[in-house]
Amino acid sequence: MNITPARVHVAAAAIFDDRGRVLISRRPAHLHQGDLWEFPGGKLEPGESVESALHRELYEELGIRVQAARRLIRVLHDYHDKSVLLDVWRVDNFTGTALGCEGQAIEWVSIDALGGYCFPAANTPIIKAVSLPDRYLVTPDPGPDHDVFLNELENTLACGISLVQLRARQLPDAVLRALVQKVQQRCRQAGARLLLNAEPAVAAELGVDGVHLTSARLRALSARPLDSGQLVGASCHTIEEVQYAGDLGLDFVVVSPVKQTTSHPDARPLGYGRLLQMTELATVPVYALGGMQPPDMDEAFRHGAQGIAAISGLWVAQGQ
Repeated sequence: MNITPARVHVAAAAIFDDRGRVLISRRPAHLHQGDLWEFPGGKLEPGESVESALHRELYEELGIRVQAARRLIRVLHDYHDKSVLLDVWRVDNFTGTALGCEGQAIEWVSIDALGGYCFPAANTPIIKAVSLPDRYLVTPDPGPDHDVFLNELENTLACGISLVQLRARQLPDAVLRALVQKVQQRCRQAGARLLLNAEPAVAAELGVDGVHLTSARLRALSARPLDSGQLVGASCHTIEEVQYAGDLGLDFVVVSPVKQTTSHPDARPLGYGRLLQMTELATVPVYALGGMQPPDMDEAFRHGAQGIAAISGLWVAQGQ
């Protein structure tokens, strides 16, 4: 008879320093998943809140006091011998100097270098979350004047946008290819990654940083369409689609519409309650889309989102 192991509830942290590095620690060899690296934290005590556990564990393990933290991602993972629920928070401000107070090895690591460390499988979504920004720009239709579009893109990238989805599905193939080259050039100059809303094979051929799948393209897949060196995101409208994206090993999803939008006035908004249900069942980072503006960021965080995705809410049009 198979007995499902009891789920262990853990408060964990992605702790960032002022150089943008994240702190990881090595698990003792005698523990479950021993000798692997992890994001620091520990089990909740009976009756303890996640935030209280986070503060307690980081002081006990590292000797630091948390000053500012927010929810990052919630991860459910079943090992063959153990089931865990990781409540992961992002810590950007703390006092004290981080030390391995329990004899554990610790390291400050750049985001790009995390791939060189071995982590437990449950930490994979956390690595994806720390490598993604809190804003995901979806471009408006380029329109007939691409010079205006590209100038507005430059203005938008100058505001710190680092993840862009080019959505230009109505353009003829030759025109799209020429535009992609110009958009990619500007994104690279700004240090931003570019995803193309198109067939995965087209994105791979054009050499962009990844692909964004429509929900229809997502449902048609039976495997992740690009290798791990490229990003794969998808649009989702149901919990089933969100879970399927996780099963395929995608990097993130966008759920919509969270709020009422002028572009789709007949679409019934999910609301923040439904967003929370999706983020709690997701195994990948989730962006909230639909009526999102920068002031909505904190509300999205509180409901488990990676951040917001938006067109008009992030795009800097001429005259703004």
